[in-house]
Amino acid sequence: MAEPAKPQPGTIRTVSSREVYRNPWLSLREDVVERPDGTRGIYSVVDRPDYAVVIAAERDGFHLVDQYRYPIGARRWEFPQGCFPQGRTGTAEELGRAELSEETGLSARSWTALGTLSAWHGASGQEATVFLATDLRTGVPRREHEEQDMRHRWFPRAEFERMVREGAIRDDSTLAAYLLLLLHERAAQ
Repeated sequence: MAEPAKPQPGTIRTVSSREVYRNPWLSLREDVVERPDGTRGIYSVVDRPDYAVVIAAERDGFHLVDQYRYPIGARRWEFPQGCFPQGRTGTAEELGRAELSEETGLSARSWTALGTLSAWHGASGQEATVFLATDLRTGVPRREHEEQDMRHRWFPRAEFERMVREGAIRDDSTLAAYLLLLLHERAAQ
């Protein structure tokens, strides 16, 4: 009988896991772990579905959405983003298309995957796929009930960058997605 594989250096082994909380959007579990030196500890892990971030670009500017974010008690401008509702699945691009349409009413003929982000890798395995959506068409938003206060607006790139510098745009997914766009544009030159 073969011996169990030893953890790789720097890896942490899960000893046990228990769900602490669940709602339609996330679950929280507490894992007892064993470190490479044999000591044990606890990790709290938030499990959420992966999501998509969409940079809807045209006329050297971007479509952003603004909504009240309860945990910080403030409204924030950000790129359209979200995950599938409970019970629905699909590809990352299908998710991106759905989020763009639901939040802005826009659809895009051209989709380019720019990269993947780790959303909160210290506490969650959730990842986001970032897309550049171009050749846009307008339509009517079909927002979820939780998004009823959402606003949508197009911003010129210079104004977007000013908002970033001044702290009006703070969403980490939006900022990281913009960096992926800049690198994509640089590579295309």
